[in-house]
Amino acid sequence: MTIQEIKNTIGFDSHNLLDFQSQTFDQNLFNFPSPSSIDEIFAKSNRNNRTLRNLADMYNFGRLANTGYLSILPVDQGVEHSAGASFAKNPAYFDPENLVKLALMGGCNAIASTIGTLALTSRTYAHKIPFIVKLNHNEFLTYPNKFDQVMFTEVEEAYNLGAVGVGATVYFGSSESSRQIEEVSAAFSRAHELGMFTILWCYLRNPEFKKAEADYHNSADLSGQANYLGVTIQADIIKQKLPKNNGGYKALNSKENPYGKTDESIYDKLTTAHPIDLTRYQLANCYMGKIPLINSGGVDGDNDLKEAVKTAIINKRAGGSGLILGRKAFKKDLGEGIEILKAVQDVYLCKEVKVA
Repeated sequence: MTIQEIKNTIGFDSHNLLDFQSQTFDQNLFNFPSPSSIDEIFAKSNRNNRTLRNLADMYNFGRLANTGYLSILPVDQGVEHSAGASFAKNPAYFDPENLVKLALMGGCNAIASTIGTLALTSRTYAHKIPFIVKLNHNEFLTYPNKFDQVMFTEVEEAYNLGAVGVGATVYFGSSESSRQIEEVSAAFSRAHELGMFTILWCYLRNPEFKKAEADYHNSADLSGQANYLGVTIQADIIKQKLPKNNGGYKALNSKENPYGKTDESIYDKLTTAHPIDLTRYQLANCYMGKIPLINSGGVDGDNDLKEAVKTAIINKRAGGSGLILGRKAFKKDLGEGIEILKAVQDVYLCKEVKVA
């Protein structure tokens, strides 16, 4: 898409998103995506040569190859949301091979999915598109439903099927988060030993984060801190939902129930209410962008193409490194799913869409 086609796609939001200029952080403090990010950042770290090579394999694949940006198709919803809820609209996607084909035809850098999906297709496709094995999932069949990420496989299984990377989720803020942090830290350490890179889904999960006035599961201050915990355990890429608001720390803290620590500068200097500024605060917590930030594909709505393109603009202009977009693509027929994936990629390929 051209810049005009991008404007036409998002409609009345185009001026607010495409012309906005951030006045919060000094841009010189950040490390924004570039084709040389691996050499400039990861090559100076403790990551071994195999990990660097596998990161390069992903960054140099698909329509966004050699740009420093990423478009990843994630398909773990068959476990997280139930296979029926995920694939009933397109029964062909009950077959994992069709999901891999969608990622390939959609020009993605990689596909991230379950051990079962990728193991079944590995001999046919592991050498054709980078594989990322999602190690843990929230099993959503127990009655009543519960929220807890549990390991479904071991790092060695991902290595054996030819994966270049592994992913995992931690529900930060939950009663199970300490165990999840320990499990994922150990898994990421082993993955790095074997030469695979790591992606952490940094999600917040606690019923107390929902207050009468707002839901703070996606507040910039709390999700930003989740990102900082994620880079602390050496995630190579942080996956986070776009922030919807701010002030989670302040809403949860009281004299009767003290919670966490924060600073007013976060709210009156380092952020505004604009979604690009809120997302940039998330990026600041990723070691000032030295660890890439990729966001989810955006909110569900009547126009998934529009929402996906808007989310890509916010992520790119904030300094993020791409989107990990799944159900907006595989809940459509093949042609429309490919269109949405490529529209998102067009935002990152469009030189007129610049960092704010």
